[in-house]
Amino acid sequence: MKAALSGKRLKFEDPDFKQIDKIVAANTERLRKFNYEATSEEARRELLTQITLQPINQDTVVRPPFNTDFGRHIFLGAGVFVNSDCVFVDLGGIYLDDGALIGSKVSLLSVNHVKDSNHRRDLIPKAVHIKRHAWVGAGAIVLPGVTVGENAIVGAGSVVTKDVAANTVVVGNPAKPVHRISDET
Repeated sequence: MKAALSGKRLKFEDPDFKQIDKIVAANTERLRKFNYEATSEEARRELLTQITLQPINQDTVVRPPFNTDFGRHIFLGAGVFVNSDCVFVDLGGIYLDDGALIGSKVSLLSVNHVKDSNHRRDLIPKAVHIKRHAWVGAGAIVLPGVTVGENAIVGAGSVVTKDVAANTVVVGNPAKPVHRISDET
């Protein structure tokens, strides 16, 4: 699975795909419990630890329902908040730094398919990185390989196709800078 985090093309015929399927199957049951049975933050945090194989900080909150296709390549910092109904396609890696805020119905997508129709099931993984104190507004979609800079804001419903500079507000499809954030704003 380290190949996925390195950004190298994953071929559908590769034996790793069978390993991915096994992990997905195990995490599907954990996600069901997270979304429909866990009634406390503590119980959800424990299930997230099992899904990601990473310790989840006490002040990090992920609201159900939550969906991920793989789970083990989600890395959550301290004080992260993920609102309800988010989708994380994380095989290529999703990194949420300390204090990152993710609005409801946000999709963070870290894989794409190759253009060649004969090999379209092959995957190109590219990490998504949401830096410290960045905020991704409700319904936004962040595409593979994008970094949202420190303190940046992604407007609701935006489609982010390119990196977002620190202290910048972006909106639209495709997302474009509209405002620079200063200490006064």
